[in-house]
Amino acid sequence: MTKKPLENIGIAPKLLLKDIEVTAPFLFKGEISTDGPMRAYLAKLVQYKKNPSALKTMDLSEYFHMCLAAHWSTAGTFVPTNVDNQIREGLWKHPDINKYIERMGQLTIESWSWDYSQVTNRKSYNPHNGQVMSTHEGTWLSVAIGGYIALKRKNHPMAQDVADVILAEIEKEEKLLIELRERRDHINFLRSSALMAHNFGDLDRVIDQWMMEADDLFRLRIYKLGHQLNAAYSPILAYTGQVNKKFLSVENHRHMSMRQARCLRRSHRFLIPVGPFMEEWGRVLAGAADLTGAEKAEIIAALFEGFNRQNQAKGYARAYHGFLTALPGGLESLVRELPFDLPLEIKKSPFNKIAAMSEEELLADYRQQLEDFVCPLTGLKF
Repeated sequence: MTKKPLENIGIAPKLLLKDIEVTAPFLFKGEISTDGPMRAYLAKLVQYKKNPSALKTMDLSEYFHMCLAAHWSTAGTFVPTNVDNQIREGLWKHPDINKYIERMGQLTIESWSWDYSQVTNRKSYNPHNGQVMSTHEGTWLSVAIGGYIALKRKNHPMAQDVADVILAEIEKEEKLLIELRERRDHINFLRSSALMAHNFGDLDRVIDQWMMEADDLFRLRIYKLGHQLNAAYSPILAYTGQVNKKFLSVENHRHMSMRQARCLRRSHRFLIPVGPFMEEWGRVLAGAADLTGAEKAEIIAALFEGFNRQNQAKGYARAYHGFLTALPGGLESLVRELPFDLPLEIKKSPFNKIAAMSEEELLADYRQQLEDFVCPLTGLKF
């Protein structure tokens, strides 16, 4: 007897796999490691690519697993897969949820520990203990809070297990920020401020999406942590939210202009980092032997267009700075590939002035600005 295809799931598994391949083809070319239990979600996608007939027999929990794997694999790319609402809400409200909710809760807890290091460059670091933070923690929080609410409304005991891990993630980020401040690591603190704001913003959006009751005790403990003081936590969280608003919110957006340079999807090495600290990314792109001259020219054009769209942001100009320092032969080597008027436009633009600043000068400027900043909400200084 042929198994009935899944219904009420959003995008079909076959189409989802195709979307993953379009935005992250490197997943299927042996470029990254899929070894070990924490990378099994990557191996799962590779196996589905090799054996697409298995897509026809999955149940709801396995489809949820695939969606988690799809989003973890592409959240750091230029065009993430469009399954956000399914893993945050839609699948938790599926007509068959009662049969699969416990397994979905288990998968949600397991995914907190998945190794995302190869599939994103939007990271900050605590060099003291090797801790890494990225926007993937926000992706996880957005799924976990949806799962918690669904489990709670079903009076399922696993709701508390999910809540405990949500609290552990918040505490982990809180400790990271406190230690970076104590160790005077200005630049990683700034990177972390953008990531924390994203992560807690994802958490808040899904709390609102599920219309969680305003007087719910768990909501009161975890809501708007980057926006207001909360007695359960250090004021470092509200302070960090204000730091992001002051310095980095304009830098870290959806990077729509970079989508036109499709060559950037070719390798995980080309994934975009936290802005404005993009010099090393520019150097990687300029030195990449697997990018042609025409493709490098396309990247320069996209960087300049992106700056013109977001002209208060410095990141694209800083990527251009790194690009020029690593480009054999300098910009002259690409003149034939560039639109004839682009070099002159760049030269006349504020983009060029920002790009001309040395990396040391830029970092020193950010350090001093952070030192001088007084948080209007908490009164804290760095």
